Amino acid sequence: MQEMPRPRPPYLHHEKTRHGRYVWYVRPASGNRPRVRIKAPYGTAEFQAEYQAALSGSSPPAAKAPAINTLAWLIARYRETGSWLQLSLPTRRQRENIFKPILSSSGHEPYRSITEATIVAGRERRASTPAQARNFLDAMRGLFRWAKSAGHVAIDPTAGVKNPKRKKGPGFEKWTEDDAQGYERRWPIGTKERVWLDVLFYTGLRRGDAVRVGKQHVKNGIATLRTEKSGETVAVCLPILPVLARTLAVGPCGDLTFICGERGQPLTKESFGNMFSDAARAAGVKKSAHGVRKIAATRAADNGATVAELNAIFGWSGSSMAELYTREADRKRLSTRSMHMLENTERTSMPAPGDEVRAGKLKE
Repeated sequence: MQEMPRPRPPYLHHEKTRHGRYVWYVRPASGNRPRVRIKAPYGTAEFQAEYQAALSGSSPPAAKAPAINTLAWLIARYRETGSWLQLSLPTRRQRENIFKPILSSSGHEPYRSITEATIVAGRERRASTPAQARNFLDAMRGLFRWAKSAGHVAIDPTAGVKNPKRKKGPGFEKWTEDDAQGYERRWPIGTKERVWLDVLFYTGLRRGDAVRVGKQHVKNGIATLRTEKSGETVAVCLPILPVLARTLAVGPCGDLTFICGERGQPLTKESFGNMFSDAARAAGVKKSAHGVRKIAATRAADNGATVAELNAIFGWSGSSMAELYTREADRKRLSTRSMHMLENTERTSMPAPGDEVRAGKLKE
């Protein structure tokens, strides 16, 4: 849910559905008029048009249907399919953001005119940001794989296009224990910024799940929720540690989420990421929320967590991610335990220069 401007437009309200989605309504001042739901995404021109129509009591302007056989028509049909609906909400939102500029510039073009060269050109325009290039390819692959299976195209133009190479490196910079202590000094218990850090640190949740968890997920000291990553939904059970419980007891927290904004409202993961980075910089830490998850994994591994235990805490599958942390922790433990092996156990001290000669004369 995006943050509303201040003050909120009159008669505009939002509610959370049983599916966890926020929907917007206009409730006119007149008591005999029913409330009207706004269907367009918040912040768009279509949203504003529906809002104004609801205020005046008129019908909202009808959206113009895209012409048949255009790219806009194909994307509209794709959104109606199980292939689209099976994607997680964050993935759908990400792909909508990719489709939006494509529809603006090329939505009127025939979708059958899109070739492998077209897809490659789109990838290359995003080459300076490999993650965006990969996301673009994922969105277009999903679209045209469905289009081929549905018989709309004979050839999938994305089939032969390779992903850009990933940049080698450690990724987001990991927080250190000094970073965490500096942040805690700047944002003590009783500030919303401290709630942010402790929820990330002591749950191990990804940013998108951390902004959703709240008191309704906690029963008998255990937080249970379904997390989503790469289209896979996983149920996790996380004990609320005493250190986190103390922070949450003081707050401030929102009604439905522990992590909240200035007025107690829930935050999107994007808004939270930006606000958390600002709070970290104020504490002298020029790192992001992603790095907190890394130090949490490092601390758990250093304390002896196994691959299976790390997978359970952080929602990873397979063993590759967890092994990165257990290997590092094992090196620390083994080097600490075995450094004494470098010592010469047969000779505890080196003779001073000349001692060997004098010792030889004495024997003679």
